[in-house]
Amino acid sequence: MYPALAVVGALVASRKGAEVLWIGGEGGMESSLVDRAGYAFRAIPAAGLHGVGLRAFPSNLARLMRGASVATNILNAFKPDALFFTGGYVGVPVAYAGRRYPSAMFVPDLEPALALRWISRWVSAIAVTAEASRDFYRSGDRVRVTGYPTRQTLIPENPAEARKKFGLTPELPTVLVFGGSRGAHSINEAIWQHLSDLLSEMQLIHISGELDWPRVESRLETLPPALKNRYRPFAYLHDEMTVAFSAADLVVSRAGAAVLGEYPLFGLPAILVPYPHAWRYQWGNARYLEAQGAALILKDDDLKAKVADTIRALVSDEAQRERMSAAMRALHKPGSAEQIAQILLELPASGEALDG
Repeated sequence: MYPALAVVGALVASRKGAEVLWIGGEGGMESSLVDRAGYAFRAIPAAGLHGVGLRAFPSNLARLMRGASVATNILNAFKPDALFFTGGYVGVPVAYAGRRYPSAMFVPDLEPALALRWISRWVSAIAVTAEASRDFYRSGDRVRVTGYPTRQTLIPENPAEARKKFGLTPELPTVLVFGGSRGAHSINEAIWQHLSDLLSEMQLIHISGELDWPRVESRLETLPPALKNRYRPFAYLHDEMTVAFSAADLVVSRAGAAVLGEYPLFGLPAILVPYPHAWRYQWGNARYLEAQGAALILKDDDLKAKVADTIRALVSDEAQRERMSAAMRALHKPGSAEQIAQILLELPASGEALDG
C-alpha cells in the first residue's frame, strides 16, 4: 500500500497532469488511505486462495472471477496507458483483465507471495528491494533492483526533538512497539505482561492496533504515575510515524515488507517477530535482515518468555545497537520511488494515465 503510494506520488510529481485510478479491494483501510492521498478509487470483489481451506475455496474463486469481470469494465472505461502492481490478491483479477496493457510490479517482500507470482506472468518489468530477490524469477532481464520506496512523509528527525513531541524525556532509551495497522495481539500481550518492569528502565511508544486498543485503558490504570509518564500508547499513527521512528532506539515488530524499507531509512535496529500464521514471506524478510546484522529474530511462541530480556539486553548494549543501526542504514537505497516511476514511464505506450 505505502510503496505504491510513494511510487505514484513520484510519478505524478514528474509527469504533471497524470491521471491516477486506484483499484483496490472492498472494505478495509485502503480506500481511506487512497482518498487521503487524493486519488480516485474503485473497489472490486476479490479474495485469497492460498491456505483458505476447501470450504472457502469455491466462493473465493468465484469472487476472483467476478473481480476480473468488474476490473475489465473499469479498465475499458478508464483506458490506462500502464498498470502498476504491488501485491495482494486483489491484483490478480486486475492483472488478468489488463494482461494486454503495459505493466510493471514492485515486490515489497524479499520473496514474492503467491499473488505476485501469478501477476509476474503478465508484467513487463519487476522492481525488487534487494539483489537476493532475483533468484525467484526465471527471466532475470525483467528484474530491476530499486530498493524499497518509502513514503514522502518519512523524513528522519533529531531523536531528542522527536521524543519531546511525544512528551518523553530525551535522556531515556526509547523503544517502539509496532504490530501494523491492525496490531499484533501476541506482541501486545507480551509487552503488557512485562510493562512495569520495562518502563522502570526505558520509555515505550506502543502502537497497539485498532483491535486491541479498547484494552489499553485498563493497562494504563495498573501503572503508577511515574511509569505512566513513560508509556505512549496509540491505536495507529499515520504521518506521525516519522516522529515515532525518529524517537526510537529500537523497534519490536512483525516482519512485514515495510521492515525492508522504513527501518533502513531510519537506521533502526529491530527485534522481529514473524507472524506465525502467514505464508513464509515474513520469515524471509526477517532472516535477510538478521543475516545483514541489522535485526534479531524472536519466534512468536517465545515472546512472553523472552521479549523483555531481549529488549533489555539491546537497550543496555549501546555498541551492539550502533552496529545494528549501521547495518540497517546501509540497506537504504535513496530514490527508489523515482526509479520505479521511471520504469513505468519507459514502458511501451506509457503516457498520461496510471492504474495502481
